[in-house]
Amino acid sequence: MTRTYAVTGMTCNGCRASVEEKLKTIENVINASVNLEAHEAIVEMSQHISTEILQKTLSDKYAIKEKNERNIFQSSNAIIQEEEKPELKQLFPLFMILGYIFLASLMLNRNPWNLSDFMLDFMGLFYIVFSFFKLLDLKGFSESFKMYDPLAKAVPFYGKIYPFMEVMLGLMFLMRFEIPIALIATLIILGITTVGVAKTLLDKKAIECACLGTVLKLPMTRATIIENVIMIIMAVVMLIKMF
Repeated sequence: MTRTYAVTGMTCNGCRASVEEKLKTIENVINASVNLEAHEAIVEMSQHISTEILQKTLSDKYAIKEKNERNIFQSSNAIIQEEEKPELKQLFPLFMILGYIFLASLMLNRNPWNLSDFMLDFMGLFYIVFSFFKLLDLKGFSESFKMYDPLAKAVPFYGKIYPFMEVMLGLMFLMRFEIPIALIATLIILGITTVGVAKTLLDKKAIECACLGTVLKLPMTRATIIENVIMIIMAVVMLIKMF
């Protein structure tokens, strides 16, 4: 069964991540998804859980109460369409940013055309642009990132330095400095993240993707894996060319 609750007291993405994480620890809770802008939490549970139990789990800073339940007579197809439409709209910024990075890399190497330089510029711009959005809310990013990245879960400090690692890798690619090291680092860090994203999708957990930080609300979808796989493939191709 799924219940929707109004949650007050949340002021930032750190609050959202904290509430979401606390709700997921409650016995009989299958999954919990918190929306900061709507000030609501959608909780999927195996059996009914009283609002009192949910409230006791949260800090006194937050107040939670149940909202009206979804209409049980609504068709499943209609529900799916309602959920998918906003998700596609939310992914538009990601596609637009990737498009700009692609075009910028293409223009930098169009005359004369050089595929290797195109890939290095794409990877460099990818890291610089994506790190910018993460650094706008470093605390919120690290809280969201550790919800699906295996290494960030085990070592929370990793989530705090991750955007700076992206800046460093981006500069290394753009300045053509120690490229083999940057490529190997790309395979490792994006490989770890991709494993975490894949597990999240397989577990059907509804959480936000932190790839563009917390400023832009992006759902965790297969697009997250695709963007990582593009970078991984480019890194593999460049390493093969070098060695």
